[in-house]
Amino acid sequence: MEAPLLAANGDGEEDYAPIESVGEARKVFWKETVKMWKIAGPIGCTILCNYGINSVTSIFVGHISELELSAVTLSLSVIGTFSFGFMLGMGSALETLCGQAFGAGQVKMLGIYMQRSWIILLSSCIILLPIYIFAAPILKLFGQADEVADLAGNFTVLVIPQLFSLAISFPTQKFLQAQSKVNALAWIGFIGLILHVGMLWLFIYFYNWGLAGAAVAFDLTSWLIAAAQVVYVIGWCNEGWSGFSWNAFKDIWAFVRLSLASAVMLCLEVWYMMSIIILTGHLDNAVIAVDSLSVCMNLNGWEAMLFFGINAAISVRVSNELGMRRPVAAKYSVYVTLLQSLLIGLLFTVLILITKDNFAIIFTSSKEVRRAVSHLAYLLGVTMILNSVQPVISGVAIGGGWQALVAYINLGSYYIFGLPLGFLLGYTANLGVNVEETTERMRKWGGQEINDKIMDA
Repeated sequence: MEAPLLAANGDGEEDYAPIESVGEARKVFWKETVKMWKIAGPIGCTILCNYGINSVTSIFVGHISELELSAVTLSLSVIGTFSFGFMLGMGSALETLCGQAFGAGQVKMLGIYMQRSWIILLSSCIILLPIYIFAAPILKLFGQADEVADLAGNFTVLVIPQLFSLAISFPTQKFLQAQSKVNALAWIGFIGLILHVGMLWLFIYFYNWGLAGAAVAFDLTSWLIAAAQVVYVIGWCNEGWSGFSWNAFKDIWAFVRLSLASAVMLCLEVWYMMSIIILTGHLDNAVIAVDSLSVCMNLNGWEAMLFFGINAAISVRVSNELGMRRPVAAKYSVYVTLLQSLLIGLLFTVLILITKDNFAIIFTSSKEVRRAVSHLAYLLGVTMILNSVQPVISGVAIGGGWQALVAYINLGSYYIFGLPLGFLLGYTANLGVNVEETTERMRKWGGQEINDKIMDA
């Protein structure tokens, strides 16, 4: 078995001494960089590939027509984001339990915990089914245009199988991460993305199935990834997997309560993106507004997925160092990660500004949509810089055990301040979709107090 990501407390390694020269700073910088990317690389690759499945679906559909792009954007960004946030949050409880069990040497419990999470998440899928079945009237209730809502509703019903794949995939990912099997997850995600691109071309263009073909490819790819993860667990993880057990049904309600608590924090942030799309659907010329914003958010999402990997890495690093009573090492790890994240954000911003008149061609053939996207490029660039820092701060908070504080900050930044500001400027001041990128920058508020606390540690 590979070494665990979290080292045991009391391993004898001393904390860093104060840095007194450039040479010492260079050594610490390199050491912390290696430690961080050893974790962030595979996890970031996995998340990027999973997000890429959504993104390339939008890309292929966007070349069918503007209406289809709006419909798929609503389905994936509203209904899909709602269920994704809830399911991922429910599955996040497993991350804590599996990590603790592995660290305590109770490796056999990992398989039982994973099965318990499968049961809970499959039940959650059944609870979420009405939202998928009645997606069209729900979207109309939120004020979306009838033609877009009806088409989005049809697509949402067709991707119900993908919802159930999450119930298998999320717990399996947490099971593998607890045992440092992150490289296997990265390869499965990469191969799944490649297969998805091939299936999209086959079903949409070769068989001419249109939107239905995109949904079929989405379902098949999601289940292939979930199945591959399960096969890997059964075939190559004998330490943690000892077969199906009735013990998975024991103490399940305590597990449910922990899962719900984990879901609350994550959903506040993930559902915010859903609210932005709903708000945009009320603007004048909603199809162009949703399309242009979806292109910007799609690219911004690619950057965000990379930083989710960094988020996981810094969370592990901070919790690891604090657990070993090495606050100086935790502080230096935060410094190094923040600097590198900011540099990555600046790089993405420069690329966006250089290609602002052309990058939308990847997503749509509409000149009107491309023109609208070009006008949003500057706001998108600023958003990318600010969003390069926020996930790192959130990861620090998770590593330090300050999830409740993050939940309050997210609630205030996103819902009490960000969304009302977007509504007022978008409709009262008639700034339209530009505001949606501005409200996205409220992410920078999340975590400043947390950052100060870590720096004072």
